[in-house]
Amino acid sequence: MTDMNLGMTERLKPLREQVAQMVRDEIMPLDEEFLAEVGKAGDRFTYTPRQTEILAGLKAKARERGLWNFWLTDSERGFGLSTVEYAYLAEEMGKAHLGAETFNCSAPDTGNMEVLERYGTAEHKEKWLKPLLDGKIRSAFLMTEPDVASSDATNISMSCVRDGDEYVLNGEKWWSSGAGDPRCQIYITMVKTSNDAPKHAQHSMVLVPADTKGVEKLRAMQVYGHDDAPHGHLHIRFTDVRVPASNLLLGEGRGFEISQGRLGPAPQGREQARPWPGC
Repeated sequence: MTDMNLGMTERLKPLREQVAQMVRDEIMPLDEEFLAEVGKAGDRFTYTPRQTEILAGLKAKARERGLWNFWLTDSERGFGLSTVEYAYLAEEMGKAHLGAETFNCSAPDTGNMEVLERYGTAEHKEKWLKPLLDGKIRSAFLMTEPDVASSDATNISMSCVRDGDEYVLNGEKWWSSGAGDPRCQIYITMVKTSNDAPKHAQHSMVLVPADTKGVEKLRAMQVYGHDDAPHGHLHIRFTDVRVPASNLLLGEGRGFEISQGRLGPAPQGREQARPWPGC
């Protein structure tokens, strides 16, 4: 059995120190002020000028220092860190409310960018991955549904039917983290495209622009009375939502493969997804 070294590598030590120092000295002192601004614009999910100023200023500093997009492995666009190395940075970023976003390492954007990087077309990458990597927009991952036990993802039931050059989506999603943010422009959505295929080949993933006709934000979900504004975890209804067939990722029935690639911590090929157990 090969020993696994979970210690900090020499190349990581100076990088971790830079991140820790910025979190401690520049980000944490602004957290309280940022959160105190929530709702002052009249809507808890609208950024005030001061919130925008704080966040934009911190992100600009991080980028200038080369402290950006640590999370992406196995890609020329990424920082080249291992999962263990990234974990040490995540520990530091997690000490501040604005820590992860300052370095463009916020969930669900990290996983969504990984999906686009590995499984998206050139068009998907230009339209959505590029601005996400630049920290100009936000995204959401829509999977959990209110009417089914979503802990077993084979229960996901949002209808997605091919109609010519488009797919038509109907159903509801909830706990859609990040969908409350006004900068959220794209949803990666788990849908059901077949009732007859094998159990783990009935689902697909499709890209849905947030402003698509028929997308309705019903409410912000709460955890212990908190709505996590302006990030939010929304309950969303899709009514005859139409998206181009080209917005489908990889192909029909490959949603579970993409899910595994999104969750898998080990580097892997960008075009080949990892099969779901039992496929």
